[in-house]
Amino acid sequence: MAELSTARLVLAGVRPDIVFHLSGSVGASPNLELVLSTYQSLLTSTVNVLVSATEIGCRRIVLTGSLTEPLPGETEPTPQSPYAAAKWAAVGYGRMFHSLYRTPAVILRPFMAYGPMQAASKLVPSVTLSLLRGEAPKVSGGRQRADWVYVRDVIEGFLAAAITPGIEGKSIDLGTGSLVSVRGVVDRLVKITGTKVKPLFGALPDRPGENEVAANTSTASELVGWSATTSLESGLRQTVEWFKAQGALHQGLR
Repeated sequence: MAELSTARLVLAGVRPDIVFHLSGSVGASPNLELVLSTYQSLLTSTVNVLVSATEIGCRRIVLTGSLTEPLPGETEPTPQSPYAAAKWAAVGYGRMFHSLYRTPAVILRPFMAYGPMQAASKLVPSVTLSLLRGEAPKVSGGRQRADWVYVRDVIEGFLAAAITPGIEGKSIDLGTGSLVSVRGVVDRLVKITGTKVKPLFGALPDRPGENEVAANTSTASELVGWSATTSLESGLRQTVEWFKAQGALHQGLR
């Protein structure tokens, strides 16, 4: 959807009642080479979807914010990555479209989502796969804390936001409201996999300036009747079992 003509063609042809916009380049690295890819795939695509969906009169547009956006109330809010900047601006456009053009946009902000089928480069899959192979995973110091939320809960939050009336223009966090450190998650994965491999904490640098904030769970509960129901322990177990099953499947195919 990086081209407005493409967005208009697709939405005018399909004429959907509900649009979920989740596509785009992901990754909170501060690298310069991510500036253009995140700008085009996150910000430009969001504006194109908003314009096209508003023109055809969609009933609901669900946009995806990010926990990496600058926090409300900061004196001089400054995004700490190209990804955060693009998400922050995209959310601003969503609010503007609702305010000026009555576009029925709802903004969801998933926190640290994890689960089956996540990209192998992300923390939980990367550590899980290394442990299942008997290799020591390389991770950061592990002090950074995050609000970890299981993917099935996130999906249910998106579905609730798509069908609940009267929430246009609202921003809703999807998270558990609790913070757990990276080290805490990695230690749980070691225990679940039953390995004797010791993770290499500190082998990778910590990312400076990342938000350490828990989701505001009251808004999701009040507006759409949603709350995360999967505990971190259960979610990690389900994730490990899924990766185990994929490994068994690949062995069988060989």
